[in-house]
Amino acid sequence: MAVAVLIVNYKAYRSLARCLSSLERVLRPGDEVVVVDQESDPGEFRGVMAECPRAVAIARTDNAGFAAGVNQAARVTSAPYLLLLNPDAEVMSPVPAQLEAWLDAHPAIATVGPRILNTDNSVQPTARRFPGWWSALAGRSTWLTKRFPNNWLTRRNLLGGDATDALEVDWVSGACFMTRREVFEALGGMDETFFLYTEDADYCRRAADAGHRCAYVPGVAVRHSLGACAAFAPAASIRAFHDSAYQYYWKHSGLAGRVLAPVVRAALSVRAELRVRQALRHPRPAREIAPSRDTVPARPLISTEP
Repeated sequence: MAVAVLIVNYKAYRSLARCLSSLERVLRPGDEVVVVDQESDPGEFRGVMAECPRAVAIARTDNAGFAAGVNQAARVTSAPYLLLLNPDAEVMSPVPAQLEAWLDAHPAIATVGPRILNTDNSVQPTARRFPGWWSALAGRSTWLTKRFPNNWLTRRNLLGGDATDALEVDWVSGACFMTRREVFEALGGMDETFFLYTEDADYCRRAADAGHRCAYVPGVAVRHSLGACAAFAPAASIRAFHDSAYQYYWKHSGLAGRVLAPVVRAALSVRAELRVRQALRHPRPAREIAPSRDTVPARPLISTEP
């Protein structure tokens, strides 16, 4: 069998280089890697792609969003398993082969996510229940979760933090998850109307509605440096997060829930602008651009157009 690793990058070239270097050490002969580079800097992109010579490079002049990038990458691959991997993630073991073997052994599961670690080896809460009213109170970055991380509502929403065995969950983070190609294609891939964020929850929700199951496997791990791409456009990223949260609510709440849609939209808009102000007061420096590699031969890119 084989795995296609799909990476969507936005200006985080230094992180992407580390990601590809970690992958190159664990890939098998039949595995595929595709990198879609949004608003690409061709010189930087060519240099970084030398970290994984077998990878297919797709440079876009525009930014079509994460979901569209994933779908574009999937279309140029043929492996039966698709591994979504953020450019600011690094594999710490043969993750493609490990997740593939786990899915092979569990045919009832369609999507699986590993344990994702911060750079200090603390666990990111990436296995969760589907978003709902509790997400506003007990999400990963809410006041309640930060102040009282062991409260009942947060533990109900954010799953698997101290798990040692695999468990079935509603959804896993698109920073790193594997899904079966047959399921991905049957669902029409990622929903491209989500520009950034929540497309992973939506994918798992649509898979669940079609009768498929999702699992979290803490015995496999990757390291993830949060927000390397978002640091280049913090205000736009924050607004995109809240726009996607509303889009998910509208898409999955049903007719009864849509009665409250104006209230939900207003609340999310206010929260987004508060978060934008906070981010602008305490900006995170975008220092991801990798130095040019003059010794690396120019490498042709598949495309420089959308």
